[in-house]
Amino acid sequence: KQLGFYFDQSRCTGCYACAIACRDWHDVQDTTVHWRRISAFEWGRYPEVRVAYLSLSCVHCAQPACMASCPVSAITKRSQDGIVLVDQHQCLGGSVCGSCRKACPYGVPQFSSSGDERMQKCTLCVERIDAGQQPVCVEACPVYALDWGPVDELQKKYGGVPEVRGFSIAPGTAPSIVFKPRWHEGEE
Repeated sequence: KQLGFYFDQSRCTGCYACAIACRDWHDVQDTTVHWRRISAFEWGRYPEVRVAYLSLSCVHCAQPACMASCPVSAITKRSQDGIVLVDQHQCLGGSVCGSCRKACPYGVPQFSSSGDERMQKCTLCVERIDAGQQPVCVEACPVYALDWGPVDELQKKYGGVPEVRGFSIAPGTAPSIVFKPRWHEGEE
C-alpha cells in the first residue's frame, strides 16, 4: 500500500494550523525550513476575485526523484507503506550536495540556514502512524481539509483529482496525493 495525503482545497482557509502543528511537533527551529507550506493563489478581476489555498508537504511519490538522485542513498522508501524518509546521518547536506533539491519537482527538500545543512522534509509523521495515530497536520486542521491513508482508499472515499491550481504532476514521480479543488473548470 502507498500512504499519502488528501487535501480539500474548498475547505482550506489558509489558517496555517497544519504548518504550525508540524513545526511544533517536529521541533523545527529554523524559520527558513518549512515541512508543510501554505500558498495562496488569487485570480480574476474585481468584483470577481477568487482565492484558493494550497497546503503542501512531501507528497511521498511512488517514484521519488529525490531518492533516485541521492548519491549516498540517504533517502529511502519504506516498503510497507511507501513513506519516503531521509537518513540525517548519511545526508551530505545542501552545500556539499543538494542533488535532492535539484531533482524534486515539488520543492520539498529543505536545508537549514542555521548550521545543520542536512535535508529535512515531511515524514508523514511516521512515528505517529506507527503508534496508531494520524499525522499531526491532519489532526490540527480545524476545517478537516486534510486526511491521510492509502492513496487508493482516499481516491475511492473522496474522488478528487490529481492536480489543482498551484500543483501539477511532474512526469515519472507519481505523487501520493489526492485533491478536491476549490473550483472546478468552468466555475472560475
